[in-house]
Amino acid sequence: MIGGFSTPKKDKAVKSSGGKLVKTGEILVRGIDTYKAGIGVRGLGTLFAAYPGKVYFTRKKTSHGSLRTFVNVAPLAKKEAKH
Repeated sequence: MIGGFSTPKKDKAVKSSGGKLVKTGEILVRGIDTYKAGIGVRGLGTLFAAYPGKVYFTRKKTSHGSLRTFVNVAPLAKKEAKH
């Protein structure tokens, strides 16, 4: 094990679970290709939140018949301004 190259990397993971409140730019998934960007999420290898909200996951079938898991962010409801 010269230089520790045979140890697996530990930074590739899902960083935010479903139902968690996230801020704009917060990393949701890093380095996993099985998760794709959905509504309110940007990025290819590293998926991050485009705006603040609550994380949720959806699964959709592609035209080839395989299932894809999408990471989405539901926007927070804006508070009404008091007059």
